[in-house]
Amino acid sequence: MPETETWTIGRLLTWTTDYLTKHGADSPRLDAEVLLAAARNCQRIDLYTAFDEVASDQTRIAFRELVRRRAEGMPVAYLVGHREFYALSFYVTPDVLIPRPETEFIIVSLLDLVKDAQRQQRDRPWQIADVGTGSGILAVCAARHIPSAHVLALDASPAALKVARRNLRLHDVEQRVELQPSDLFEDVPPQRRFDFILSNPPYVSEAEFRELPVDVRSYEPRQALLAGPQGTEVIERLLDQAAMRLEPQGWLLCEISPSIEAEVRQRIDDCGRFSEVEVVRDLAGLPRVVKLRRNGR
Repeated sequence: MPETETWTIGRLLTWTTDYLTKHGADSPRLDAEVLLAAARNCQRIDLYTAFDEVASDQTRIAFRELVRRRAEGMPVAYLVGHREFYALSFYVTPDVLIPRPETEFIIVSLLDLVKDAQRQQRDRPWQIADVGTGSGILAVCAARHIPSAHVLALDASPAALKVARRNLRLHDVEQRVELQPSDLFEDVPPQRRFDFILSNPPYVSEAEFRELPVDVRSYEPRQALLAGPQGTEVIERLLDQAAMRLEPQGWLLCEISPSIEAEVRQRIDDCGRFSEVEVVRDLAGLPRVVKLRRNGR
């Protein structure tokens, strides 16, 4: 950004889009808009009515620093401190994964199952567990969209639970979402049972991890991504533990990588505790979520 130029909002966006394109950004125009809105402390939509407005020195200084860090690879969500998920805004830091649209299929599947089950009378709240809650997106959305739900949100990372707690306060669901440090269900009393277990667990294999985009591999928490050599290690543990924690006919909804679908199906067969197995495909037609119903009455 040459100092002698007159920099309007429109020119800043055009220059930055070109600059980020040269530095390999996947969505340079969107990145530029999000970062400029953050530097200007406004909504993205407000930029469109301010194209001819000259940016203040304060805005340019803040924006220049954000763009520099983005060009180095820092994800936009970490730079601005928030990301949208299922039409809600969530606080995020490098202690948690950045929410992605594919994970919304867990919430869509959950709400469909609850809607179908509401034809039966219930005299108690829905008991839901969110395993590996991270920023708390699944727990918050479940509580917001299912008024009768009580959610137990688990994560082995104390830093992630701090982020989740902030999001519980942000969306006013602290009274119905309980946070607990735990590696899967290891520290949860064995007598607790759930109607639904939700999870976006680590499912990236070592080989797949090496092929991830640099901004993911370098900045997002490795322990929340990498499962082990095969990619199924955490899911395999989760299957066994979920089968013991679900109510009869309860459901496990788990995100997977498309590259390990066959291996996950084999692990489900080996477990032998689920009577219904359905794979939900994302908008690209790729297998994204497994829906598993526990055996029993």
